[in-house]
Amino acid sequence: MTVHINGKLALVTGGSRGIGLAVSKELAARGASVWIAARERGPLALAREQIEAARLSEHQRVGTLPLDVSDAAQVASVLGDLTAEVGTPDLLINCAGVAHPGRFEELKLDVFRWMMDVNYFGTVHVTKALVPGMIARGSGHIVNVSSIAGFLGVYGYSAYGASKFAVTGLSDVLRAELKHLGISVSVVFPPDTDTEQLAYESEFKPPVTRVLSASTKPLTPERVARELVDGMARGRYIITPGLESSLYFRAQNLLGRLAYPVMDLVVARAWKSAH
Repeated sequence: MTVHINGKLALVTGGSRGIGLAVSKELAARGASVWIAARERGPLALAREQIEAARLSEHQRVGTLPLDVSDAAQVASVLGDLTAEVGTPDLLINCAGVAHPGRFEELKLDVFRWMMDVNYFGTVHVTKALVPGMIARGSGHIVNVSSIAGFLGVYGYSAYGASKFAVTGLSDVLRAELKHLGISVSVVFPPDTDTEQLAYESEFKPPVTRVLSASTKPLTPERVARELVDGMARGRYIITPGLESSLYFRAQNLLGRLAYPVMDLVVARAWKSAH
């Protein structure tokens, strides 16, 4: 099922930075009107200027929404106002997310709750607010940004990985439930991407995780955004930007339980190198 972008209305959460901003600019460059949501007004204003500069036409609208996706009441209110003003978005891209690595026994419980509140429940809150309008219209496309850590247990990412596994599971169910109602779903599994978020994570990575990360080169946000929008436009459910993400996903799904010994070997080598 082909998803048309030109002339459509898109909402991108986490749209002021990183992958979310790159996706917003890519959508604008393909003719969509774009609204972005994020917590801080300053970055939203700067991002809006970049998105407007990427537009095909001045007739495309660009808007900003100061919004904390982890706050269900705020999401319902702000997105209620948005749909009343401009209608239900045709495209919803859930990019808002946070990450804080660390060994399981060292991470505080608050970190686990924070990951779930933003990464998982943030996705639930925004999608819940817009799906009724999509159902009433009989069309729409939802893109949920998960992670390689959303299908593969990555050393040092117990809190983040659990929240992204939850996003993956939610996406699987939404795909099944919404397909016959005219709404398509995609789930994206980016590898490490060169963003402010990745720079933040580097301060907290355990030694083994640092060794594992050093073996790969992060993708640019623009590369991830381009592959995300291409995959969405083609109506693909699974989108794996970059070679690393594609290989890991295929290995995990084709090898099944055999993938675990391979991962054990990789981690053992990283452990030896780190210690």
